[in-house]
Amino acid sequence: MESWLESIYSDGSSEFVSNPCPKIGESVTVSLRMYADAPVKYVYLRSIPNGGELKIPMHRAREARGLVYWTCELPIIERRTQYHFYIATEDCIYFYTQKEITTYLPEHSYDFVLLTDYVQPAWVKDAVFYQIFPERFCNGDPGNDVQAGEYSQDGFPAIHMEHWDDTPLTYEQGHCMDFYGGDLQGIRQKIPYLKELGVTALYLNPIFYAPSCHKYDCLDYFHVDPHFGGDQALADLSSALHENGMKLILDISINHTGTAHRWFNRDGKYFDKSEGAYNNPDSLERGYYFFEKDNTYHGWWNLDSMPTLNYTSDSLREAVYRGENSVLKKWLKAPYHIDGWRFDVADVFARNGKIQLAHELWPEIRESIREENPQAYILAEDWGDCGQYLQGSEWDSPMNYYGCGRVIRSFYGEPDLFMMRHPVLSKIPSHMTAQDLEHRVTQHLARMPYALQQNQFNLFDSHDTSRFHTDPAVTDADFAGAALFQFLLPGAPSIYYGDEANIDGLYGTNEGCRYPMPWSKDIQAEPKYQLYHRLCQLKKDHPALSEGGMKFLYAQGDVFAIARFWKDDILVGVISKSDEAETVRLPLAAAGGKTPEGDKDLLGKPISWEPEDAHSILFHAAPHSSYLFRCNL
Repeated sequence: MESWLESIYSDGSSEFVSNPCPKIGESVTVSLRMYADAPVKYVYLRSIPNGGELKIPMHRAREARGLVYWTCELPIIERRTQYHFYIATEDCIYFYTQKEITTYLPEHSYDFVLLTDYVQPAWVKDAVFYQIFPERFCNGDPGNDVQAGEYSQDGFPAIHMEHWDDTPLTYEQGHCMDFYGGDLQGIRQKIPYLKELGVTALYLNPIFYAPSCHKYDCLDYFHVDPHFGGDQALADLSSALHENGMKLILDISINHTGTAHRWFNRDGKYFDKSEGAYNNPDSLERGYYFFEKDNTYHGWWNLDSMPTLNYTSDSLREAVYRGENSVLKKWLKAPYHIDGWRFDVADVFARNGKIQLAHELWPEIRESIREENPQAYILAEDWGDCGQYLQGSEWDSPMNYYGCGRVIRSFYGEPDLFMMRHPVLSKIPSHMTAQDLEHRVTQHLARMPYALQQNQFNLFDSHDTSRFHTDPAVTDADFAGAALFQFLLPGAPSIYYGDEANIDGLYGTNEGCRYPMPWSKDIQAEPKYQLYHRLCQLKKDHPALSEGGMKFLYAQGDVFAIARFWKDDILVGVISKSDEAETVRLPLAAAGGKTPEGDKDLLGKPISWEPEDAHSILFHAAPHSSYLFRCNL
């Protein structure tokens, strides 16, 4: 590749688009930059207004820090405007999309995209999330604890764990009925701890009335579980968080319920059998599910324990999201004022054989949520490629396993999170290269408008995955590299509770990633705490990590480097999993920088480098290392 091609860059931020959220009828100025000495004769912006091809000539408008900016005016006449660039030298035409530079005409799914009616939840790109599994975080009120034998579910009695530091029971031992007493009062009491860490937003696993410790088997969407403190505890928590400048999103499954849910109520265990669909064929709730005449019903993944909700019912739509007193609206309103929803199993929501309603319902759900809170965050569980939902009218972000967690864990040698569940594929070792990592990240981000790239919820640990650091093959250095990686990506990093405390866990099971928070430790003395504390502070201090563009400067073998840049704030992260010391070429000038600042990086590590040419340096990376440095201009 011609070396000057490494400098080509544009994105959808205000650095490269004069108004990233334009109105129909406006014209916006679009910019593309490259090395000032690049042998480029002509540049055209190629768009398709009303379906017809238009090539708009661009002109050299200005130079700054060795880069030239080509610009043109782009009329906005549709709700969605997409474009890419033709870059012509004396003897070749190059084509530039969000995904790559080619010498052949590209397909359009990786085009740059501007949206006229998308309202970005602007706070997300500045946020650091902290995910909490409420039952295992902190017991703020022992008086509301589940007592031993208080109730049973599916024949398994509630178990009260005597000591907070006891090891959680395996599924075979406890069946998700082992309780420690974590509650919302406990979370509220730990707000000073979370603020000191640098957290700005909480994502809570389900908190609604439910028998299990995980609460995904909800009984009633309209009430917080009394063992978590009830509705008032949520109002108090939300108020306290907002007083401290922190956001709150809640978790819910609206694809299916359990058989004990008030709307279904098969066995009459928690509600009288006069309520619910199963025992009352003429009830309103009967239409909420897929029943046959013989009273059999459709269950999610054909599981009888999880009856699927039937959104052909207008009454169900009214109850879940449309009505003023609907489930989703209730918790967005006073006195709860939550800041968004995380939707469980969103990838399969309303997709039932011949009845495919997902792309009809998600825009309706989005509109309903935004009527209550225009800045509410709509976060969806999807572990794979979900670009179809990330075009501005449905989700703001998935749980970004696909472009973050699955990528970085595979880079460090784990089988892919989906592959490890397969009896054959799990036995084949992962050999992901840095080139693979770059392609995985880029193909995910390039499928969506830039405004949605900035919303990405970047995680590598959660309640659904073994904790990365409990893998015996993962070193502290590997963990540090993964943590830096999630802070380098556009969007918001998410810390899973206890990772910063080097919490114990059992690799390979869900129960093994849900240990009680180890408050008896000196958590702030833990290296992982100090790492996350520093990364959170850097996220706050450096607009490049929130507003800035992102560009891979290097990705070969076992080493990659990512630049984040916003105006004069230019940061570069270098991550190596190599067993050997590596020297890598970093074209800092492509990001607008010259040389690394100082003799230590922003994490306090010594750095070693030497100049190579006018555009680049040679950076020396130690084995299994990660660095983050700021560039001199």
